[in-house]
Amino acid sequence: MTSATQPVSHMANPGWFSRAEAWLDNRGKPAWIAAMVLGFIFFWPVGLALLAYMIWSKRMFSTSCRKSMKSAGFGAMKSSGNAAFDAYKAETLRRLQDEQENFEAFLARLREAKDKAEFDQFMEERAAKSQSDSQ
Repeated sequence: MTSATQPVSHMANPGWFSRAEAWLDNRGKPAWIAAMVLGFIFFWPVGLALLAYMIWSKRMFSTSCRKSMKSAGFGAMKSSGNAAFDAYKAETLRRLQDEQENFEAFLARLREAKDKAEFDQFMEERAAKSQSDSQ
């Protein structure tokens, strides 16, 4: 057996730690947190070691919702294998994106109108106050 085949055979049969890490990774951050809490409950150095490992490996802070959704198979542009459905999905996503942009533009106009109305009211109150002070 050559040295090149040793890492392959080692990777084919990972140790208990690698299997446990993969099992927790498949279940996400809540599983890591639950394991850490149980570690603190049963034997506090284990919980502390898990916390240190989670921080050191950036498991505690690096996973975002978008990344988890993509890894779970919720990718919006993933092909289904059916060309007609993929075309329908692409058109629907494009339409929804347009509706979202239009709605965001509407909200921006609404905020601008509200700001202008509040500013106009402030200016009117200020003008009325200055007129009453000058009389």
